[in-house]
Amino acid sequence: MKINVQDIIPQRPPFQMIDHLIDLEEGKKAVAEKKVTINEWFFNNDNELFMPEPLLIEALAQTGACALLSSPEFIGKNAFFGGIKQAEFSNRVIPGNQLTLTVELIKMKRQIGTGHGVIINENNQIICEADLTFIVG
Repeated sequence: MKINVQDIIPQRPPFQMIDHLIDLEEGKKAVAEKKVTINEWFFNNDNELFMPEPLLIEALAQTGACALLSSPEFIGKNAFFGGIKQAEFSNRVIPGNQLTLTVELIKMKRQIGTGHGVIINENNQIICEADLTFIVG
């Protein structure tokens, strides 16, 4: 089952960093996919061909925002990325990678929540793990 990201969060291409959701547990967990192609806007420079780490964090934040904003109490609101408690990067993302992003919401107190996110590639290699903070406004 593919769920349209644009039905939940306001980001649109090129700033929408995930393609679609493949699993969604309202207010608890979201699983998204991203197919990284050579045509991505962030590859249009003279640097090496790898996805910048801040954009990987943004992709996790958008996945977490989908989990958060699917909760009945937050439908129609906005989620803001509040910060990174910790993040570890294990591998680089290059054109052709198929990413699966999973964010589980750990704790929610009023409009502030925390979540744990993991990105893996098509070979089940961990790309990134991070603990994130979200704020609903």
